[in-house]
Formats: sequence, C-alpha cells, structure tokens
Amino acid sequence: MRQDQRGTTGTGTGAAGHPQTGTAAPSAASGIMAGYPEPADKASLRRTNLSVMLRHLRENGAQSRTHLAAATGLPKATVSVLVGDLIQRGLVREGELDRAGAVGRPHRMVDLDGRWICGVGAEIGPDHITVLALDLRGTVVHEDRRALDVPALTPQAALREVADLVADCLSAVADLGMHAVAVTLVTQGSVDAASGTVAVATNFGWRDVRAVHELRARLGRHAPPVLVENDAESGALAEYLAAPGADVRELVYVTGGIGVGGASISGGKLIRGSEIGHMRLDRLDRPCACGRTGCWEVAVGLQAFLDAAADPADRVHDLSVDLADRLDDLLGRADAGEPRTLAALAALADDLALGLGILVDVLNPPRIVLGGYFAVFGRHLVDPAQRILDDRRITPTPGRVVVTASTLGLSNAARGGAHLALEGIFQDPSVVPFRPAAEDDEYRSA
Repeated sequence: MRQDQRGTTGTGTGAAGHPQTGTAAPSAASGIMAGYPEPADKASLRRTNLSVMLRHLRENGAQSRTHLAAATGLPKATVSVLVGDLIQRGLVREGELDRAGAVGRPHRMVDLDGRWICGVGAEIGPDHITVLALDLRGTVVHEDRRALDVPALTPQAALREVADLVADCLSAVADLGMHAVAVTLVTQGSVDAASGTVAVATNFGWRDVRAVHELRARLGRHAPPVLVENDAESGALAEYLAAPGADVRELVYVTGGIGVGGASISGGKLIRGSEIGHMRLDRLDRPCACGRTGCWEVAVGLQAFLDAAADPADRVHDLSVDLADRLDDLLGRADAGEPRTLAALAALADDLALGLGILVDVLNPPRIVLGGYFAVFGRHLVDPAQRILDDRRITPTPGRVVVTASTLGLSNAARGGAHLALEGIFQDPSVVPFRPAAEDDEYRSA
C-alpha cells in the first residue's frame, strides 16, 4: 500500500510547535485527505486555522471557545474571531451553555452546522448503485439504492443509470434547501483521480473509462464538481469518521463484494489501498477475472460464497433482487442453523483469516474492520477470524489485533464518497461565502 499524496502532512506543525506563527495545532484527523503547508501569508494562515477549527469540531463534537483554544493552542481572542467567521459562513453555530465542571460564568458551546451544505457519494458495484448525501455534520439527508447488473452493460449505459440516481438526489436535497458541493463516484478497481478515469475494474470489464467526464456530461453543466475514488479508500474513510473523538488512528479496512479491496488509516491519514484481493491465496487455484489464478477474492469474494451457500436457481443468485435483500435472506438461514449456509460461512472464515493474517504480518494494525458483505455476516465471521489470528500470534504481546465488523451497512463506500465530496470545505472553509444576515437568521430559526 502506498501513501496517498493528498494525505501527506505539511511542515506547519501549529502553535504548539511554532508559537510565533499562531498556527493551530492539527486535530486528530486533520489532514486525513490533505496536508497543511507552512502558511505563506496571513490569508493562508487564516485558511489553515479555519480548517483546523472545523476539523476539530467534526472529530470531537461541540466545544466551548475555551476548549477550542486549549486544543488548538491558539489565543482565545483568535479563536473567537475564527468562530465568528465560521458562524457567518453558516458552517458552525452556537448551542447550549457548557455547565459541566464550570467555575464562574458558563461558556457557550460551538458545534458544526452546515445543514444547508451536503456532499454526495455515488457508489457503483457489480450488482448495485447506491447514492447517499451527507450534511456537514455527517447526517444522512438522502439515500437511494438500485439493483443493477453492471457487467452486462456498457460503461456508458451503467453511468447513465448512476446519473439518473444522482440527479434524483440533487433534486431531493435542493427541495430541502440544501446545496450539494460535489459528487464523488465510488467504484472498484484502480482509479486515476487526477484525470477522473477508472483505469481497470476487472469485475465490471472496464478499462480506461473516463467516468468523471461521462457522469458530468449526463448531469449537465449546472451540476456540482464530480470526483472519482476507489471503494476501499472511501470505506476506510467512512469507518474512521464514524467514531469521532475515539482514539482509533490506525486501522485496516477490508471490504468484500464480488471483488475484495483494502485500505488503511495510519497516523490519522488515509493510505491508498492496493489490490489485496489478488494475493494468491485460493487453495484451489481457480481462475480469476483478472486473468490470473488463485486470487484471494476467488475464495472469499461474494460469488464464491453465494455458490457455496446456495444452488444456482436459488433467489440469492438473482441479480434483479437487491443485494441487501439477498444477503438478509442468507443471514436468516445462518441464524436459523441451516447447515449449508453455516458450512459456507465456516469455510469463508478460514479463507478470510488466511489473508487477514498476511495483512497483520505486514502492517501490524491494532484493528481490522470488515466491510461490504463480510460485515453483514459479522457475527458468524468475526469470532472465528479472531480466534485464527490469535492462534497465529508468535508471542503473547499486548499488541493483539482486534477484528470488528462495520456497522455502517452496505452504504459504507457511498458514505465515504460523500465525506470526500465535503473535504474541500474542511480543507478551506473560506471557499464558502458569508451568508446574508436575513437568510442566516431564517436558517437558524428553522
């Protein structure tokens, strides 16, 4: 896995490291998608401090100005000015008084607002499309999902379906009085974010698809900017941001679908994933869609599990039925003790742990989060995989890796895409204009 250049940290370490500059110290997840260069002038210094303030509120929840000053290392007067700026832009709001353990006059709490801003994530998988919009606080304001046999379509036809769902989403959030700042197309395979191209997506049959261009053309010139990202990176980011304030700065995320992807968070920064699904770990050395044999995803991918759990004529193989419904059907069978489903899950746990063990040996993460269809069957997979990994430990050191299942459901990658769509606001809040006073008063009373 290689580090995402957008996740590198600049040389500006903040007020704690450079008291003379007055630059805020980054919060736990600051710079997860973008670094903080040394401010070159007062304007860039202000943008940096506004960004750190906004990220800190996202990661830690409501804070008083006093707590914000202590956390960022900035003078209280500077914090008050920055908070006032963010309030005028409609990005934060004042809330309840902080009376907990207060001596003297209680302080007014400050929290993220931005209910008028949202980001959109549009995930395309081999058998579905999911579109999800989040406001600045990470609240889902719109979600839609459609079953779709993507490999049976041309890339253009598949992206037309995506555009339809995204257009519906943009219309729905506009009806809520919200402005979508960007759309992130989330897809499997290798993507070139700079050119907006899906270089290779073997499970779709895509190669060198100008996905951003295609989607943008179908949405029209008044649509927000369109980005593209890999599903594993998006999923890892969603998992990281799902636990604000938690001390989880290191994790490996492994997502299961027709393919298997992975990415990690290290030091609070997103690390680009690699094609972990194509590690040669299939015990039967079966052919893979990539053209090689023995790939891990042939053993633990969704199709292998479905084939092991049910006959071809079974409803769970019907691509016209939403994947969530099919997986829920199989989960019900497993919970009811159906032998074939349980046997398929037991074999899956063994083959899954085989690959996870390699990731542990190489990356030594404290936590592995299972996403995609692995998470649906978490209660049948996590404990067996945990036992196998524990048995592989060479020494009884305290650095035991903990395996968990995602709680974000099958919309995990789309959620991460929506967070990425909002990242530009967190990187530079000054791009959001000040809101007119009358509009802002009406907004606050809503």
